[in-house]
This record gives sequence, C-alpha cells and structure tokens, in this order.
Amino acid sequence: MQKVDLHVHSTYSDGTNTPKELIEIAQNEGLSAIALTDHDTLDGIPDAINAAKDSNIELIPGVELSTNYNNTEIHIVGLFLDYNNTQINDYLTFQRQSRIDRNIKMCQKFCDIGINITYDDMCRLYPDAVITRAHFADYLVKNKYTGDRNEAFDRYLSPGKPCFVNRHKVDPIEAINVIHKAHGVAILAHPVLYHLGKEQMNALLNHVCNAGIDGIEAIYSTYKPADERYIRKIAAERNLLISGGSDYHGANKPHIQLGRGMGHLFVPYEVLENLSKRAAEYI
Repeated sequence: MQKVDLHVHSTYSDGTNTPKELIEIAQNEGLSAIALTDHDTLDGIPDAINAAKDSNIELIPGVELSTNYNNTEIHIVGLFLDYNNTQINDYLTFQRQSRIDRNIKMCQKFCDIGINITYDDMCRLYPDAVITRAHFADYLVKNKYTGDRNEAFDRYLSPGKPCFVNRHKVDPIEAINVIHKAHGVAILAHPVLYHLGKEQMNALLNHVCNAGIDGIEAIYSTYKPADERYIRKIAAERNLLISGGSDYHGANKPHIQLGRGMGHLFVPYEVLENLSKRAAEYI
C-alpha cells in the first residue's frame, strides 16, 4: 500500500534537511508523496517542487500556521496551496515580521541575563530560516548554555520563563480563511498535543468547525493508539477529513523519522486522495 507524509519541515523553518534532501529521504523511505509544511513560510516550496521533478515523489505545497485560541497556541496546517497566491503571501509576510520583532526582544532578554545572543548572530547562523524558539534552543545547546533542547525550553523559552516573549496572536479563523483563499485545505494539527480537557477541546472544535476547517490530524508520530481512536471519533462525529504526518524536523527531533514517525506511523495514500478532492472544491 502506498504511504505519504503530510507534515514535514525543512531548513526554511526549523528542520535540518533542505527540501532536496527531504525528497531524497522520502524516496529512500518508499513514500509516494510528502507535504512541505514549514512554519509561516512558503519559501521552500519552489526548491521542493524542483527536486521532486527528478523523483517519483509527489510534492504537496503546504504551510503550518501558528494561531492562538484562549491562550493556547494552535497550529493550522494548509495543504494543496497555491503558493503564489497574493493573499497568503501577504499574510505570511506580516506573520514573519511579527516573529522578527519577537526574536529581537528575546535576544535582548537573553543579553539582560548574561547570555550574549544578538539577532544578527541568529540570522547569520540560520540564514534561510524563519527563526523560531527551536533555533534559540539549538543555539543554547551548541554553546553549552543548556544540556539539551528540552532544558532550553524549560529554563528560558517556555511561557513564564525569563526569555519568553509573546508575539502577534492570530485567531484560527483567520488562518483557515487565508488557506481557503489560497485554494488549500485547512487541517487542525496534532490536537492531542494541546492537552485540552473535554470542554476546552469541544470549544476549540466548535470554533474551527464554524470557520469551515476541512480536516484534523488523526495520524501523528507521538499518538498512542487510544489517541488516534479519539481523534478519528471526533472526525467522524464532526464530518472532518483525516490527515496525518510525522512532523519531521530532522536532527531537531531525532526520534522522529520521515514517513515512519517513531516507527509505527503509516499514512495511506487514500488520505491524500480525499484531501485532494476537497482542495479541488476551492479552485
């Protein structure tokens, strides 16, 4: 049976593999298709499409958008996007500027506590990337300020920690709308990871379903079988399509492998076909 991976990151956000390398890995893994879903950027899509031309891998243009609902960061994945669409590119330009503003403030906070990180340093070290907190964690580990990335988040980068800075908050509705305007399908990413209670989860689902979200990520690297059953049940009850992927980041998440997750992940090609049919309705 053909398998796919519809949640993958490259060096254009916080992954460690270039789009070309991702295509090569996907071929070695026997995948039929991958979706490049970098955080708040479509800049890697042309490279990925060019690399896929010389392969048997189908490349799905995608993105992962960061939003906020009731003080919880919620991610919305867009798939089958027109990556030249003006509206989504204008939206992403604004979002990237909000990240830049946040990152400059975070650098100042680090300097204030005696860890000399400048924004110029970060841009020089990660020249093509949309710089995220994961890049700061990587810097802290490489420069031996922390032992690993988890410690970096626990000590400095998580909400309430000394170097955390909020950035511009976008409602999931806005992300869903802009994905649809770019002729894509909108997916609620990894809902289990938000650790919401039943009442909070229902409120979030009501919110995104009222906005016309198309699907939900029911197959995911870190899900236990009970988690997948739970999300599939939600999908059936709310008439949502199923999506799935590894959330592969290369060396930044070494326990996650492209197409295989933690070893048990399998996203059948049928999932992609169903999402593709929905995307055709937005053209």
